[in-house]
Amino acid sequence: MNASPKHLIKILELHGFIFKRSKGSHQLYYNAQTNITVIVPVHGGKDMKKGTFLAVLKQAGIDKNTLD
Repeated sequence: MNASPKHLIKILELHGFIFKRSKGSHQLYYNAQTNITVIVPVHGGKDMKKGTFLAVLKQAGIDKNTLD
């Protein structure tokens, strides 16, 4: 499983999320249709922990089983 922030952002954008703003190492993405905002931690080139990756997907309302 690819747990990089870039991969997660690509998944979010495919599901209608757009970049709203950034503060420090966290980026906010917003979906106007579902009115959901999720925060993606981007810490340099480091991958996220699997639990964090899945938690952001869950908050976004994206089923992990539909990926790949």
